[in-house]
Amino acid sequence: MAIARMPLIVIDCPDPGALARFYGAMLDWKIDVSADRAAACAESGQCISFHKVAGYTPPAWPTQERPQQMHLDVIVDDLDAAEAAVIDLGATKHPEQPGTSYRVFLDPAGHPFCLCLN
Repeated sequence: MAIARMPLIVIDCPDPGALARFYGAMLDWKIDVSADRAAACAESGQCISFHKVAGYTPPAWPTQERPQQMHLDVIVDDLDAAEAAVIDLGATKHPEQPGTSYRVFLDPAGHPFCLCLN
């Protein structure tokens, strides 16, 4: 028997609304924004929540000076098309690209995430 059901992913950031809009657009999920929190949620109930943190400092991937602490891998059918789309949304392609079946990006708050082929 599970101790918990469907986990909620919570990401610290300086601007929860901006990050919810970014991930909501990338995943085509509904967003909900309040003063210090926001969320992007799928129709199935999966959600990513974003919490405002004063003095937020982004990770410095791939070094461990400021560890990434977590990252999201999202599955895409076409890396080139997905790359163009997330950059248009405000992501930055990281200069370090250690693989060929995935690409590493930074979201607008500096969190690393990967676009991965299925």
